[in-house]
Amino acid sequence: MIGNDHGGYKLKTVVCKYLASRSMQVEDIGTDTEEIVRYPYYAAKVAKAVGSGTVDRGILICSTGIGMSIFANRFRGVRASLCTSTYMGKMTRAHNDSNILCLGGKITGEFEALDILQVWLDTPYEGGRHDISLGLIKELDCCIDAGKPWEPVERR
Repeated sequence: MIGNDHGGYKLKTVVCKYLASRSMQVEDIGTDTEEIVRYPYYAAKVAKAVGSGTVDRGILICSTGIGMSIFANRFRGVRASLCTSTYMGKMTRAHNDSNILCLGGKITGEFEALDILQVWLDTPYEGGRHDISLGLIKELDCCIDAGKPWEPVERR
């Protein structure tokens, strides 16, 4: 599933063509124009679908990727990552099991964005020691749901 606002429209068209070339089905819920719209509406649709397990992963594109990532990460079960390099795309999948990729349509060139997307799609989650950190994220989610503060106890 892919969502975008006006600032991500042009890059979204490139990303969708790339995904189609990989025979990947894409549900495009983004805007199809460069007329100003509000990114939270699109981020919410993708984040709800990913957080509920309706889709495994999503892509969000706005002008910088910042707003989309901030908004998407408010949803339980979402690990949205703003990536501006292929190394970030690889590491966020390998170490954080990122399930939403955020890109900046006005700050990341098409070729770089496609390289980031390719490595993000193809890199598996490593698990192991990284499961500890993901467990802490889930612990925080539970505390928030219960209206309790998260009291960190450092573990290595």
